[in-house]
Amino acid sequence: MTTPTQTERQSQPQTHRGSSSSASDRAFPDGLPYRLRLLLVAAACLGAGCLAFSIDLPVASWFKRRPSPVPGELMRLLNFSEAFAHGLGVAALFAILLTVDRSLALPWPGRDAARRNQFLRLVAATAAGGLTVDVIKLLVERVRPRAADLGSVTSVFATFGLSALAGPDPSPSDIMSFPSGHAAVAAGFAAALGWKYRHAAAAFATLAGLAALQRVATSAHYPSDVAFGAAMGLLGAALSLGHDAVPPLARAADSMADSPRA
Repeated sequence: MTTPTQTERQSQPQTHRGSSSSASDRAFPDGLPYRLRLLLVAAACLGAGCLAFSIDLPVASWFKRRPSPVPGELMRLLNFSEAFAHGLGVAALFAILLTVDRSLALPWPGRDAARRNQFLRLVAATAAGGLTVDVIKLLVERVRPRAADLGSVTSVFATFGLSALAGPDPSPSDIMSFPSGHAAVAAGFAAALGWKYRHAAAAFATLAGLAALQRVATSAHYPSDVAFGAAMGLLGAALSLGHDAVPPLARAADSMADSPRA
């Protein structure tokens, strides 16, 4: 029986180190880092938001004129997807994740630091865009479609400010249409979960899209609101998740799976 030469033994660790990098590359076959993907999609959403100003009024008017603009079962699906974009719904989903995924841990003393950090990054990526949108809402007034007299509005930019209000006593929420906080949270949450569970990224993106559509269908927002909100959510997630293409624990698992067995 022959034994490995010294050169062969020295080359084995190098092969193992390379496997971690290749695992990360396979996670994203086109070679684009996840953070760059988020930034590119965010830029696309910003562009879509600018273009959506041209359709805001006809789309909002169409949904507002119809008592049931969306078929019943589809509307139930849209309303269900709101849990993916609402603070309480997202908190409940995070609680489920902590229960079923042992690679995550609450930031309590004595818990594994890597697992705590992963959980905190997921939360930060989800919340960053939503908090940014909340600040913008305080600075920019826009009347929601449900509270606007869309029949008398001649320009989409007239929905900014108070002139488009249909009634004299609006609630604070009625003038906080721009941008959509739900869309921001949904986009950030989808980006965070796609970073952690990359095999299901498309499913998370679909849920975020449904949540955004629900905001338009219920006359809570204009199309441009949800586009700009989604952009803010993705930008916040990109900044919070950092440069890692995949979570460190996921890379370690891929590396172990690729390492040669005795």
